[in-house]
Amino acid sequence: MADIVKQILTRPIQLADQVVKQADDTNSFKQDCLEIKGKCEKLVGLLRLAARASSDLYERPTRRIIDDTEQVLDKALTLIFKCKANGIRRVFTIIQAAAFRKISVQLENSISDVSWLLRVSTPSDARDDEYLGLPPIAANEPILCLIWEQIAILCCGSVDERSDAAASLVSLARDNDRYGKLIIEEGGITPLLKLAKEGKMEGQENASRAIGLLGRDPESVEEIVNAGVCNVFAKILKEGHMKVQIVVAWAVSELAAHHPKCQDHFAQNNTIRLLVSHIAFETIQEHSKYTIPTKQNMSIHTVVMANSSNTTNNKNVMDDDKYAHDHIHNPMGNESTQMHNIVADTMAMKNPQLQTNNSNKNSQHDPHKSNQQHPHHSHHQHQKHSHHALLGTSIKGREYEDPATKAQMKAMAARALRFLCAGNVSICKNITESRALLCFSVLLEKGEEDVKYHSVMALMEITLMAEQNAELRRSSFKPTAQVAKAVVDQFVRIIKQADSELLIPSIKSLGNLARTFRATETRIIAPLVSLLDEQEPEITCEALHALEKFACPDNFLHDVHAKTIIDEGGAKHLVPLVYFGEQLIQIPSLILLCYIAISLPDNESLAQEEVLKVVEWATKQGHLMQVPIVEELLSEGKKRLDLFQSRGSKGIY
Repeated sequence: MADIVKQILTRPIQLADQVVKQADDTNSFKQDCLEIKGKCEKLVGLLRLAARASSDLYERPTRRIIDDTEQVLDKALTLIFKCKANGIRRVFTIIQAAAFRKISVQLENSISDVSWLLRVSTPSDARDDEYLGLPPIAANEPILCLIWEQIAILCCGSVDERSDAAASLVSLARDNDRYGKLIIEEGGITPLLKLAKEGKMEGQENASRAIGLLGRDPESVEEIVNAGVCNVFAKILKEGHMKVQIVVAWAVSELAAHHPKCQDHFAQNNTIRLLVSHIAFETIQEHSKYTIPTKQNMSIHTVVMANSSNTTNNKNVMDDDKYAHDHIHNPMGNESTQMHNIVADTMAMKNPQLQTNNSNKNSQHDPHKSNQQHPHHSHHQHQKHSHHALLGTSIKGREYEDPATKAQMKAMAARALRFLCAGNVSICKNITESRALLCFSVLLEKGEEDVKYHSVMALMEITLMAEQNAELRRSSFKPTAQVAKAVVDQFVRIIKQADSELLIPSIKSLGNLARTFRATETRIIAPLVSLLDEQEPEITCEALHALEKFACPDNFLHDVHAKTIIDEGGAKHLVPLVYFGEQLIQIPSLILLCYIAISLPDNESLAQEEVLKVVEWATKQGHLMQVPIVEELLSEGKKRLDLFQSRGSKGIY
């Protein structure tokens, strides 16, 4: 940096020296030339000060100011040479007095600009908090000067000043997208990352928040990632204060949302594992690190839910050494027996040792198998390992945070996971191989409202990728998987309640998983069908799309699912929706009805609801026939219904 600045300053210093030297030998306008000489002497003195302080100068305004100064000195030297013209050259050289006034003003501006540059690059304790004001170069764009000033403080100010400067940049970036672009263009990312890495807690929060706000488009995020944000944020998520980690998790979600290509960069820096550890902390209890298992190491240590007697105890559980190593306090309150069993059964399936212990829990203790006991019964054997494992994910001190802070941390971690896994099969696979699905199922039932919302949105993204990727679908949502069942149970519960912002993502998630359910799994369809009756249009539409995925030919069990939809009263809801629904609802209603008719054209309920007449009516509606898939399905549906129901079992047709 110092060498670059010195190189920038070399030519203007040379030009100023030439002006000073040549001004004494002029033949005309001597007084004006001497005035220019005096200003150039002052300017060259400031330029030499800048050269000596080159290591402290902020490069962006330095380049801009020195470039302008060089142009002014070039013009001044040209004017001085004109005043030295002799003989015939002088006859043809016309110099107006206005030219001297113009150069004089420009030199004054350059002096002010360079003076401002020196002051803004000097720590406040060395300039006695002198008000910097606006340099002339910023007259047309004062906000640029403010940005320069704040970034310069970030580079050379005290710790508290740097925190305040970051807060100012937060305000600027929040107010205007263009200001955010300027902050990036003027080199603000590097000092912000340095503050996030090295500052006090407030400074780290401000810097991380500024970075999150600056990543509003793919180009900006690309620059932020190239500057090293993934490594800095991963370090904070592992070792930082929880209040800072909350902002960092939010910033990660913003960057991933605005530029999905950065997802893998964060994953390569262990961000996924660290975020999963945050949602797992005090959500489920485990005896080891919250790591994402590899194919070579898929075993999971014993995981148990807190006993009600332990979870109702609000004292600092880490004060008790034995409890600290064997349990993680659950702030969510008493878990239901069902959820307790799901957790225990799931971990037993993944850990044969635990399964053996559960089956032999009433048998006589075998000292040779003490390592396979429940952690509570083998505290002394595992105490050292447990302590090391807990600290390995840097949960030290987190248990002392207030419940609101812990809940906010979970919410932002879930939000970050949502945007990191969106459209990314690899990251979804990593998340589902960890304890994340289990954590999400618990949080959907017991978490705070924000935690529930971001958890269900993360699950919606994961199930969407599972719908598109057979391997992910089979590995993470197979019907026999207890964790997958726990997640589905939560979706069904939310849909039955039908009164929260979790409803639509839950509907979408069940639709995404339509191909994973067995023929006997009828509990999923009934709640979806019930949403077709007197619901808000958006909810009805989502329920229709979800049911389509059960009844469409791509689903191997579409005939069985179509029968379940009919048995649950689907046909009687669909007919009025086709006739009287707005177009948003009418088209998916007709598509679903056609799928059912094609699968079960001889069904008695379809005859009773006069579905053939509905199909014939729809073929005469121009706006419906303009939709290619509708036209195709109506043709096939009418053909099938004509074959099986034209006479009707009750003579309806």
